[in-house]
Amino acid sequence: MPTGVAIRDVREQLFDAAERILLRDGPSELTSRAVTTEAGCAKGVLHRHFTDFDGFLAEFVLDRVDRMDARAAALRESAGSGSVAGNLADALKALFESVAVAIVALVTFRDELRARLRQTWPAGVPVLTEAMGMIESYLAAERDLGRLRADAVPGMLAPTLVGTAHLLFADRTGPAPRAEDVHRMVSTVISGALP
Repeated sequence: MPTGVAIRDVREQLFDAAERILLRDGPSELTSRAVTTEAGCAKGVLHRHFTDFDGFLAEFVLDRVDRMDARAAALRESAGSGSVAGNLADALKALFESVAVAIVALVTFRDELRARLRQTWPAGVPVLTEAMGMIESYLAAERDLGRLRADAVPGMLAPTLVGTAHLLFADRTGPAPRAEDVHRMVSTVISGALP
């Protein structure tokens, strides 16, 4: 892109380019040059808006985590309708078919990125910890509605569901798990918590 040409929504353009590369090629191919080439802009554009590449990646990860807020709200609002297993399976499938699994790999792959994220995200991998909070909140709402047993422990069920779903979706090279496989996993995990 020629110098002096205005780029609209630079951050979003760069974040979208990073997401495409991450999903298509994996974390090892995510470089500043790859991002700017994918975004169709000069390499200097990234460095004008971010302190360095790991700073860019940290903001990219946090931006994608923030996008989970709408998904979390929709899941909480589904409490009391449909089936608990169905709601959870749909939410987990939507989450892990997004960029979430690739972000986990990226955070694991880059030490400096993990260090940067620790400055604002003290524990865990941001996408996974946010997912656990989303699932735990939903399970607590379902327990309060009597659709889970009163002694169900959302704080234990949520990490089990998220961890198991992550394992189902972790292989980026093979086919994604089928909806019925995700539903069967969720049903198995929550079976003891149902009334």
